[in-house]
Amino acid sequence: MGENLPLVWRKMPERYRLVGSKCLNCGRIYFPRRKICPHCRRKGKIVDIKMPEKGKIYSFSEVHSAPPGFENELPYFVAIVELQNGIKLFSMLADSPRNKIRIGAPVKMVFRKITENDGKGIIAYGYKFKVL
Repeated sequence: MGENLPLVWRKMPERYRLVGSKCLNCGRIYFPRRKICPHCRRKGKIVDIKMPEKGKIYSFSEVHSAPPGFENELPYFVAIVELQNGIKLFSMLADSPRNKIRIGAPVKMVFRKITENDGKGIIAYGYKFKVL
């Protein structure tokens, strides 16, 4: 898997550009993307749409015990972010001082390093959010 990691991540537009989908039949928006509208089923017509890059913190938590690969980040914050269109997504927070992190705080998407594979030089990038 390690040698294919950059290819896998680059084939996920939701990771790099916050691309979701919208059903043209019922108007519902989904993130991550869907191939079929769960509401309309086969009657729906799904198209890709760019999600807003701004939103607010809906909920957050400070992580003190990290999963493998994130030990050097400790402590760090994760949040459920509510985008301007109402979609909620889970993300790490970056470049945000603790005193600014609160429910309702405005945030914007930033492009940052997510993980790095030691010894092989593979770096995976993606979105995080920063408190404004």
